[in-house]
Amino acid sequence: MVAAKLYGPVQQDLALVEELMASLRQVDYPPLAHMLDIVLSGSGKRLRPALVLLSGTFGDYRLDLLVPLAASVELLHTATLVHDDVIDSADTRRGRPTVNSVFHNSTSVMLGDYMFAHAAELVARTGNIRVIRLFAHTLMVMARGEITQDMSAYDSRQDVQEYLHRIAGKTASLFATACEGGAIVAGEPEEWVLALRDYGYNLGMAFQIVDDILDFTGDEAEMGKPVGSDLMQGTLTLPSLLLLQRYPDDNPVQRFFHERTQEHLQQAVLMVRDSEVLDESYAIARQFSRRALEALDVLPGTEARQTLEYLAEYILERRS
Repeated sequence: MVAAKLYGPVQQDLALVEELMASLRQVDYPPLAHMLDIVLSGSGKRLRPALVLLSGTFGDYRLDLLVPLAASVELLHTATLVHDDVIDSADTRRGRPTVNSVFHNSTSVMLGDYMFAHAAELVARTGNIRVIRLFAHTLMVMARGEITQDMSAYDSRQDVQEYLHRIAGKTASLFATACEGGAIVAGEPEEWVLALRDYGYNLGMAFQIVDDILDFTGDEAEMGKPVGSDLMQGTLTLPSLLLLQRYPDDNPVQRFFHERTQEHLQQAVLMVRDSEVLDESYAIARQFSRRALEALDVLPGTEARQTLEYLAEYILERRS
Protein backbone atom coordinates (compact mmCIF):
# COMPACT_ATOMS: atom_id res chain seq x y z
CA MET A 1 0.00 0.00 0.00
CA VAL A 2 1.36 3.37 -0.91
CA ALA A 3 1.18 5.93 1.86
CA ALA A 4 -0.65 8.40 -0.41
CA LYS A 5 -3.55 5.98 -0.66
CA LEU A 6 -3.43 5.30 3.06
CA TYR A 7 -3.47 8.91 4.24
CA GLY A 8 -5.17 10.78 1.42
CA PRO A 9 -5.59 14.50 2.12
CA VAL A 10 -2.89 14.74 4.81
CA GLN A 11 -0.14 12.81 3.02
CA GLN A 12 1.79 15.93 1.97
CA ASP A 13 1.49 17.47 5.44
CA LEU A 14 3.04 14.36 6.98
CA ALA A 15 6.31 15.59 5.44
CA LEU A 16 6.19 18.40 8.01
CA VAL A 17 6.01 15.82 10.78
CA GLU A 18 8.99 14.04 9.25
CA GLU A 19 10.94 17.31 9.19
CA LEU A 20 10.17 17.95 12.84
CA MET A 21 11.13 14.40 13.79
CA ALA A 22 14.40 14.79 11.88
CA SER A 23 15.16 18.02 13.72
CA LEU A 24 14.95 16.18 17.05
CA ARG A 25 18.09 14.29 16.07
CA GLN A 26 20.12 17.50 15.86
CA VAL A 27 21.74 17.56 19.30
CA ASP A 28 25.24 18.70 20.29
CA TYR A 29 26.20 15.51 22.14
CA PRO A 30 27.42 12.88 19.63
CA PRO A 31 26.48 9.72 21.62
CA LEU A 32 22.92 11.02 22.08
CA ALA A 33 22.76 12.04 18.42
CA HIS A 34 23.84 8.50 17.48
CA MET A 35 21.17 6.93 19.68
CA LEU A 36 18.46 9.20 18.28
CA ASP A 37 19.60 8.39 14.77
CA ILE A 38 19.18 4.68 15.48
CA VAL A 39 15.62 4.99 16.75
CA LEU A 40 14.32 7.83 14.55
CA SER A 41 15.92 7.16 11.17
CA GLY A 42 13.38 4.48 10.22
CA SER A 43 10.23 6.35 9.19
CA GLY A 44 7.73 3.47 9.34
CA LYS A 45 4.14 4.03 8.27
CA ARG A 46 3.56 6.97 10.65
CA LEU A 47 -0.01 5.80 11.24
CA ARG A 48 -0.43 7.55 14.58
CA PRO A 49 0.67 11.03 13.42
CA ALA A 50 -1.50 10.59 10.32
CA LEU A 51 -4.49 9.99 12.62
CA VAL A 52 -3.75 13.28 14.41
CA LEU A 53 -3.78 15.19 11.13
CA LEU A 54 -6.80 13.39 9.68
CA SER A 55 -8.78 14.04 12.86
CA GLY A 56 -7.82 17.70 12.73
CA THR A 57 -9.29 18.19 9.26
CA PHE A 58 -12.84 18.34 10.61
CA GLY A 59 -12.15 21.66 12.34
CA ASP A 60 -9.63 24.49 12.23
CA TYR A 61 -6.76 22.70 10.49
CA ARG A 62 -3.81 24.54 12.01
CA LEU A 63 -0.58 22.80 11.12
CA ASP A 64 1.41 24.94 13.56
CA LEU A 65 -0.46 23.10 16.35
CA LEU A 66 -1.25 19.75 14.74
CA VAL A 67 2.27 18.95 13.52
CA PRO A 68 3.89 19.21 16.99
CA LEU A 69 1.07 17.09 18.42
CA ALA A 70 1.50 14.49 15.67
CA ALA A 71 5.25 14.38 16.28
CA SER A 72 4.73 14.05 20.03
CA VAL A 73 2.45 11.06 19.54
CA GLU A 74 5.00 9.35 17.29
CA LEU A 75 7.85 10.16 19.68
CA LEU A 76 5.89 8.76 22.63
CA HIS A 77 5.22 5.58 20.67
CA THR A 78 8.88 5.25 19.69
CA ALA A 79 10.02 5.80 23.29
CA THR A 80 7.87 2.89 24.43
CA LEU A 81 9.53 0.69 21.79
CA VAL A 82 12.97 1.64 23.15
CA HIS A 83 11.91 0.49 26.62
CA ASP A 84 10.28 -2.63 25.16
CA ASP A 85 13.53 -3.61 23.46
CA VAL A 86 15.40 -3.28 26.75
CA ILE A 87 12.84 -5.43 28.57
CA ASP A 88 12.85 -8.04 25.78
CA SER A 89 16.65 -7.93 25.29
CA ALA A 90 15.91 -7.48 21.59
CA ASP A 91 18.87 -7.11 19.25
CA THR A 92 16.89 -5.94 16.22
CA ARG A 93 13.61 -4.23 15.41
CA ARG A 94 12.27 -4.26 11.85
CA GLY A 95 15.61 -5.62 10.74
CA ARG A 96 17.60 -2.74 12.27
CA PRO A 97 19.84 -2.85 15.37
CA THR A 98 18.20 -1.68 18.58
CA VAL A 99 19.77 0.96 20.80
CA ASN A 100 20.29 -1.58 23.58
CA SER A 101 22.26 -3.81 21.22
CA VAL A 102 24.68 -0.94 20.58
CA PHE A 103 24.69 0.78 24.00
CA HIS A 104 24.13 -0.36 27.58
CA ASN A 105 20.60 -1.13 28.79
CA SER A 106 20.81 1.65 31.37
CA THR A 107 21.72 4.15 28.64
CA SER A 108 18.85 2.92 26.49
CA VAL A 109 16.38 3.36 29.35
CA MET A 110 17.55 6.93 29.81
CA LEU A 111 17.17 7.52 26.06
CA GLY A 112 13.55 6.43 26.37
CA ASP A 113 13.10 8.84 29.26
CA TYR A 114 14.68 11.63 27.20
CA MET A 115 12.23 10.93 24.38
CA PHE A 116 9.25 10.92 26.75
CA ALA A 117 10.33 14.34 28.01
CA HIS A 118 10.79 15.63 24.47
CA ALA A 119 7.35 14.35 23.52
CA ALA A 120 5.89 16.26 26.46
CA GLU A 121 7.65 19.44 25.29
CA LEU A 122 6.17 18.99 21.81
CA VAL A 123 2.62 18.53 23.07
CA ALA A 124 3.05 21.60 25.28
CA ARG A 125 3.57 23.62 22.09
CA THR A 126 -0.16 23.26 21.41
CA GLY A 127 -0.82 25.50 24.42
CA ASN A 128 -3.95 23.43 25.06
CA ILE A 129 -4.21 22.30 28.68
CA ARG A 130 -6.82 19.66 27.85
CA VAL A 131 -4.49 18.03 25.32
CA ILE A 132 -1.56 18.25 27.72
CA ARG A 133 -3.57 16.49 30.44
CA LEU A 134 -4.77 13.92 27.90
CA PHE A 135 -1.16 13.23 26.93
CA ALA A 136 -0.09 12.77 30.56
CA HIS A 137 -3.03 10.47 31.30
CA THR A 138 -2.28 8.39 28.20
CA LEU A 139 1.33 7.92 29.24
CA MET A 140 0.16 6.62 32.62
CA VAL A 141 -2.32 4.23 31.00
CA MET A 142 0.32 2.93 28.59
CA ALA A 143 2.83 2.44 31.40
CA ARG A 144 0.25 0.51 33.40
CA GLY A 145 -0.41 -1.72 30.37
CA GLU A 146 3.31 -2.41 30.01
CA ILE A 147 3.64 -3.18 33.74
CA THR A 148 0.68 -5.56 33.55
CA GLN A 149 2.24 -7.37 30.61
CA ASP A 150 5.62 -7.63 32.31
CA MET A 151 4.16 -8.86 35.61
CA SER A 152 2.08 -11.55 33.89
CA ALA A 153 4.89 -12.97 31.76
CA TYR A 154 4.84 -16.79 31.46
CA ASP A 155 1.61 -16.97 33.46
CA SER A 156 -1.02 -19.06 31.67
CA ARG A 157 -3.73 -18.14 34.19
CA GLN A 158 -5.03 -15.25 32.08
CA ASP A 159 -8.25 -14.78 30.13
CA VAL A 160 -9.38 -12.87 27.06
CA GLN A 161 -10.86 -9.99 29.06
CA GLU A 162 -7.53 -9.42 30.79
CA TYR A 163 -5.83 -9.44 27.41
CA LEU A 164 -8.28 -6.90 25.95
CA HIS A 165 -7.80 -4.66 28.97
CA ARG A 166 -4.04 -4.90 28.58
CA ILE A 167 -3.96 -3.97 24.89
CA ALA A 168 -6.47 -1.19 25.50
CA GLY A 169 -3.87 0.47 27.71
CA LYS A 170 -0.76 -0.57 25.83
CA THR A 171 -1.89 0.23 22.27
CA ALA A 172 -5.45 1.48 21.83
CA SER A 173 -5.07 4.36 24.30
CA LEU A 174 -2.48 6.08 22.09
CA PHE A 175 -4.58 5.60 18.95
CA ALA A 176 -7.52 7.15 20.80
CA THR A 177 -5.38 10.05 22.02
CA ALA A 178 -4.04 10.71 18.52
CA CYS A 179 -7.58 11.11 17.18
CA GLU A 180 -9.03 12.88 20.21
CA GLY A 181 -6.06 15.24 20.50
CA GLY A 182 -6.24 16.24 16.86
CA ALA A 183 -9.94 16.97 17.18
CA ILE A 184 -9.46 19.03 20.37
CA VAL A 185 -6.65 21.13 18.89
CA ALA A 186 -8.82 21.80 15.82
CA GLY A 187 -11.66 23.06 18.06
CA GLU A 188 -14.22 20.54 16.87
CA PRO A 189 -17.66 20.00 18.43
CA GLU A 190 -17.57 17.71 21.47
CA GLU A 191 -19.69 15.10 19.70
CA TRP A 192 -17.04 14.84 16.99
CA VAL A 193 -14.20 14.76 19.53
CA LEU A 194 -15.78 11.80 21.32
CA ALA A 195 -16.59 10.06 18.03
CA LEU A 196 -12.99 10.34 16.88
CA ARG A 197 -11.75 9.11 20.25
CA ASP A 198 -14.00 6.04 19.94
CA TYR A 199 -12.82 5.50 16.39
CA GLY A 200 -9.17 5.64 17.47
CA TYR A 201 -9.72 3.29 20.40
CA ASN A 202 -11.46 0.63 18.31
CA LEU A 203 -8.97 1.02 15.47
CA GLY A 204 -6.14 0.51 17.96
CA MET A 205 -7.76 -2.62 19.38
CA ALA A 206 -8.17 -4.12 15.92
CA PHE A 207 -4.62 -3.09 15.00
CA GLN A 208 -3.09 -4.85 18.02
CA ILE A 209 -5.11 -8.03 17.56
CA VAL A 210 -3.98 -8.25 13.94
CA ASP A 211 -0.42 -7.57 15.09
CA ASP A 212 -0.70 -10.46 17.53
CA ILE A 213 -2.06 -12.74 14.80
CA LEU A 214 0.82 -11.80 12.51
CA ASP A 215 3.24 -12.82 15.25
CA PHE A 216 2.16 -16.39 14.43
CA THR A 217 1.49 -16.12 10.70
CA GLY A 218 3.64 -13.26 9.37
CA ASP A 219 6.78 -13.41 7.31
CA GLU A 220 9.87 -12.88 9.46
CA ALA A 221 11.52 -10.65 6.84
CA GLU A 222 8.44 -8.40 6.58
CA MET A 223 7.79 -8.35 10.31
CA GLY A 224 11.42 -7.80 11.24
CA LYS A 225 11.18 -10.25 14.14
CA PRO A 226 11.01 -14.03 14.61
CA VAL A 227 7.66 -15.80 14.40
CA GLY A 228 6.40 -16.53 17.91
CA SER A 229 8.23 -13.57 19.47
CA ASP A 230 5.39 -12.87 21.90
CA LEU A 231 5.45 -16.38 23.30
CA MET A 232 9.25 -16.23 23.54
CA GLN A 233 8.82 -13.26 25.88
CA GLY A 234 6.08 -15.03 27.86
CA THR A 235 3.31 -12.82 26.51
CA LEU A 236 -0.07 -14.43 25.96
CA THR A 237 -1.97 -12.84 23.08
CA LEU A 238 -5.44 -13.54 21.72
CA PRO A 239 -4.53 -16.56 19.52
CA SER A 240 -2.58 -18.29 22.28
CA LEU A 241 -5.25 -17.50 24.87
CA LEU A 242 -7.98 -18.95 22.67
CA LEU A 243 -5.81 -22.02 22.10
CA LEU A 244 -5.47 -22.49 25.86
CA GLN A 245 -9.24 -22.20 26.24
CA ARG A 246 -10.03 -24.67 23.46
CA TYR A 247 -7.37 -27.21 24.39
CA PRO A 248 -6.74 -26.92 28.15
CA ASP A 249 -5.11 -30.34 28.51
CA ASP A 250 -1.50 -30.89 27.50
CA ASN A 251 -1.28 -27.59 25.61
CA PRO A 252 2.07 -26.75 23.95
CA VAL A 253 1.80 -23.14 25.17
CA GLN A 254 1.69 -24.35 28.75
CA ARG A 255 4.52 -26.76 28.07
CA PHE A 256 6.64 -23.95 26.66
CA PHE A 257 5.94 -21.71 29.67
CA HIS A 258 7.01 -24.50 32.02
CA GLU A 259 9.99 -25.70 29.99
CA ARG A 260 11.19 -23.03 27.55
CA THR A 261 12.59 -25.13 24.73
CA GLN A 262 12.61 -24.33 21.01
CA GLU A 263 10.71 -27.57 20.35
CA HIS A 264 7.79 -26.58 22.59
CA LEU A 265 7.74 -23.10 21.03
CA GLN A 266 7.58 -24.50 17.50
CA GLN A 267 4.81 -26.91 18.54
CA ALA A 268 2.80 -24.03 19.98
CA VAL A 269 3.20 -21.90 16.85
CA LEU A 270 2.22 -24.78 14.57
CA MET A 271 -0.82 -25.65 16.69
CA VAL A 272 -2.03 -22.04 16.58
CA ARG A 273 -1.55 -21.95 12.80
CA ASP A 274 -3.39 -25.23 12.26
CA SER A 275 -6.33 -24.47 14.56
CA GLU A 276 -9.46 -22.39 14.28
CA VAL A 277 -8.23 -19.77 16.75
CA LEU A 278 -6.77 -17.56 14.01
CA ASP A 279 -10.17 -17.22 12.33
CA GLU A 280 -11.74 -16.49 15.73
CA SER A 281 -9.10 -13.84 16.42
CA TYR A 282 -9.70 -12.17 13.06
CA ALA A 283 -13.45 -12.20 13.77
CA ILE A 284 -12.85 -10.26 17.00
CA ALA A 285 -10.56 -7.82 15.17
CA ARG A 286 -13.32 -7.27 12.59
CA GLN A 287 -15.77 -6.48 15.40
CA PHE A 288 -13.52 -3.68 16.62
CA SER A 289 -13.01 -2.46 13.05
CA ARG A 290 -16.79 -2.26 12.57
CA ARG A 291 -17.14 -0.30 15.80
CA ALA A 292 -14.51 2.11 14.53
CA LEU A 293 -16.48 2.63 11.32
CA GLU A 294 -19.72 3.12 13.23
CA ALA A 295 -18.11 5.83 15.36
CA LEU A 296 -17.57 7.91 12.22
CA ASP A 297 -21.29 8.12 11.41
CA VAL A 298 -21.68 11.57 13.02
CA LEU A 299 -18.86 13.13 10.97
CA PRO A 300 -19.32 14.90 7.63
CA GLY A 301 -18.58 12.83 4.54
CA THR A 302 -15.25 14.39 3.66
CA GLU A 303 -12.19 12.87 1.98
CA ALA A 304 -10.61 12.60 5.44
CA ARG A 305 -13.55 10.54 6.69
CA GLN A 306 -13.26 8.27 3.66
CA THR A 307 -9.57 7.84 4.48
CA LEU A 308 -10.37 6.93 8.08
CA GLU A 309 -12.91 4.40 6.82
CA TYR A 310 -10.32 2.95 4.48
CA LEU A 311 -7.79 2.64 7.32
CA ALA A 312 -10.29 0.61 9.37
CA GLU A 313 -10.38 -1.89 6.52
CA TYR A 314 -6.68 -1.71 5.70
CA ILE A 315 -5.48 -2.73 9.16
CA LEU A 316 -7.33 -6.03 8.83
CA GLU A 317 -5.47 -6.83 5.61
CA ARG A 318 -1.96 -5.67 6.46
CA ARG A 319 0.91 -8.14 6.51
CA SER A 320 3.48 -6.24 8.56
